[in-house]
Amino acid sequence: MKKSRPPPQRKYSPPPWHLLESWQTTAWLKVDPEKGLNQDEARQRLAAYGPNVLREPRRRSMARMFFSQFADFMIIVLILAGAVSGFIGELTDTVTIIVIVVLNAVIGFVQEYRAEQAIIALKRLASPIAQVLRDGEIRTVAAHELVPGDLVLLEAGNVVPADLRLLDVARLKVEEAALTGESHPAEKTGALIKELDSPLGDRHNMAYKGSVATYGRGVGIVIATGMDTELGKIAELLHRERETKTPLQQRLARFGQRLSLLILAICAIIFLAGLLRGETPLQMFLTAISLAVAAIPEALPAVATVSLAVGARRLVKKNALIRRLPAVETLGSVTFICSDKTGTLTQNRMVAEAFYVGNRLHNNIDGNFPSLLLRAFALNNDIRCGRNGRLHGDPTEMALYKAAADAGYDGAQLAKEAPRLDEIPFDSERKLMTTLHSENSEVIAYSKGAPENLLPRCGTQWTADGPQALDSKKIMAAAEQMAANGLRVLALAYRYLAEQPQAPSADEIETELCFLGLAGLLDPPRPEAREAVALCKSAGITPVMITGDHPATALAVAVRLGIAEKADKVLIGRQLANMSLAEFEKEVESVRVYARVAPEQKIKIVKALQDRGEFVAMTGDGVNDAPALRCANIGIAMGKIGTDVAREAAHMVLQDDNFATIVTAVREGRRIYDNIRKFVKYVMTGNSAEIWTLFLAPFVGLPLPLLPIQILWINLVTDGLPGLALAAEPEERGTMQRPPRPPQESLFAQGMWQHILWIGLLMGGISLFSQGWAYFGGSTHWQSIVFTVLTLSQMGHVLAIRSESVSLFGRGFFSNRLLLGAVALTFALQMAVLYVPFLQPIFKTEALSATELLFSLALSSVVFFAVEIEKWLRRRGWLYRNHHNG
Repeated sequence: MKKSRPPPQRKYSPPPWHLLESWQTTAWLKVDPEKGLNQDEARQRLAAYGPNVLREPRRRSMARMFFSQFADFMIIVLILAGAVSGFIGELTDTVTIIVIVVLNAVIGFVQEYRAEQAIIALKRLASPIAQVLRDGEIRTVAAHELVPGDLVLLEAGNVVPADLRLLDVARLKVEEAALTGESHPAEKTGALIKELDSPLGDRHNMAYKGSVATYGRGVGIVIATGMDTELGKIAELLHRERETKTPLQQRLARFGQRLSLLILAICAIIFLAGLLRGETPLQMFLTAISLAVAAIPEALPAVATVSLAVGARRLVKKNALIRRLPAVETLGSVTFICSDKTGTLTQNRMVAEAFYVGNRLHNNIDGNFPSLLLRAFALNNDIRCGRNGRLHGDPTEMALYKAAADAGYDGAQLAKEAPRLDEIPFDSERKLMTTLHSENSEVIAYSKGAPENLLPRCGTQWTADGPQALDSKKIMAAAEQMAANGLRVLALAYRYLAEQPQAPSADEIETELCFLGLAGLLDPPRPEAREAVALCKSAGITPVMITGDHPATALAVAVRLGIAEKADKVLIGRQLANMSLAEFEKEVESVRVYARVAPEQKIKIVKALQDRGEFVAMTGDGVNDAPALRCANIGIAMGKIGTDVAREAAHMVLQDDNFATIVTAVREGRRIYDNIRKFVKYVMTGNSAEIWTLFLAPFVGLPLPLLPIQILWINLVTDGLPGLALAAEPEERGTMQRPPRPPQESLFAQGMWQHILWIGLLMGGISLFSQGWAYFGGSTHWQSIVFTVLTLSQMGHVLAIRSESVSLFGRGFFSNRLLLGAVALTFALQMAVLYVPFLQPIFKTEALSATELLFSLALSSVVFFAVEIEKWLRRRGWLYRNHHNG
């Protein structure tokens, strides 16, 4: 594995940045504060300073990873046994054992390397992003590409991507507890700090990598990246942390440990029984060790990791980024999906469809609209225009901005004529936004927000005859009517101020406003969302909509999507706040729509559902959503509109913010888990068959059925390609028509342990029957026959278990070409071992006659048809009737 080079040293000693004026900082870093760095300069600096990442502990080399495959106790014993064989003259056995051990190590190395590479790739995909100003245009870049001199735009919810000297702030607050220990967010300013040795917590003109912007906005210049940041200095002091295993890995590891003890006990019995029957101690020792190596499923945790990691990479292609591998396993248990409305269930493309102005509803803007309302549409927003003329910003604001533009009020031109003086940013408590502008030597404040929040702050309303007394009831009735039609309703108002306030506050500015009008906006449902909702219901998953919108708006959209019926109750955030958790739990499972819900109330919804035994997936995008995302069984963050904080807290990130992608991830998660079960079923059944064959032979008067080299060969060719090819198995029919898997359900539930037991016993019994038929019939090829029957029986088994209930003939032979190829290759290798002359002395085999080969093939197929009968009984509900027909 290629070693990462340490980043180059700085070319200069950095100044105390907090002591510099803004212009001194930009001059020192040679950057134009109006345009930022150009792309060429950014590339050169990236080469000079290295990527903006914290150095991770050096990973194991490929050589070390390969040789660690020989560190297993049973493998060491097997190598020693091979050495003993060579010492007493059995050189063929020694060479063959060593070759098979090396092949096993190669397979184990490939599995481990693929898992590590898949996880590295996932971490790379999950790296945070940053908004920067380059070439005079706002760009989104990966945070690891930031360089000193980059101008970074911060908003509430962003994780600070590098150490910054703040140049411009608008009520910016940053949570710095990880660095300073202060529990409250620090208020930031662009002003100069005069104390050279001021502690980090007092450097209010700085923002440090790893801290979180919780309020307001700001622009900062990168002054340190990677290990040169304050966080990097702390990272140098930290010890290496090990990766934690997934719950599935832990369960498989515990199971493997218990099973290993049982297998070792059985091997000891086989060893003693062989000695009593007159076999040589070395022969029985090699047999017992070979059987233990073949039967102990030490690879199960590694295979689970490979399956989860590769499955997670498949999900990336479907726009679902898994940030924590256990989420892949957990997806199959989801019973409730609590989803945001805007952007997830809808297109996040708002259109202004209706207006209430001058006590009348309008379907479009006409000449009777007040100029102040249209100016408010154009100015009261954070819309930005890129170099290519493309607009960037919130979809709601974009709709109003475009409505004003269509009426002849160009926002960019108005912003020059009436520049913004200050602002009171939107927050989830006020649900209002106010901007202050200079117009004709006067100061005017434009406010917009939810009608029920804005109207109490208004004293008058606009009419064609001038401001009149406010009729709140009539306005709210109009808002209700618009919302009932599925529209999102915003109210707008204005107020002239005598002078510009020094530090405007909501209580000071947002009072005695003059109401201008209502705007009704429509965010159309995504075309694929209705189908995804129907698929959820068929899969036993209940979709729930949670939104901050008006209750009537929420219900109208939910009805259109099939989430709710017109008569369904909508639970409002205020009602939810007044309910105790016990009261809420009584009806939480029947609520399908939540409206006017604050982000922090999502936690209450999650806990109530979990207390009722439900498994909850919760979506979110804001800072305040993070606790609920962490609390949910599956936290799902939005990749496009989500904040860094939400993404860090989530188990999964939707790269397209699409509800249908959640359903796709659930489907894929169920397929991955099913395939892990199939692999476990296949390996454990084959291993149990080998144990039964060797364990029962002495009790029915038969000699040792298999030699050590044959046992190792069976393990190599059957557990290798055919087993791994099961991971590529397509999803089961009806995957999304069955109920979710209970989260505490054992991996071996749904009849799996019974299958392993009886099919393993059947396979062993058939192998012993073939041995008895040949042995007592006088054939000298009896050992080759049982060797072939046991190997090919496992091939029939792997084909049959491709589905738990559907026949192979119904599923199609060619629907998993990789598995078909693996089975064909295994068959060819087994025939080579039997019929290629130079391989016969190595594996102690003899060429079978046509009759013997046909007999072996016929017996091998018994297992296939037995499993097909088991599935037939299962389909009719006569077997495992307490389990779903996966």
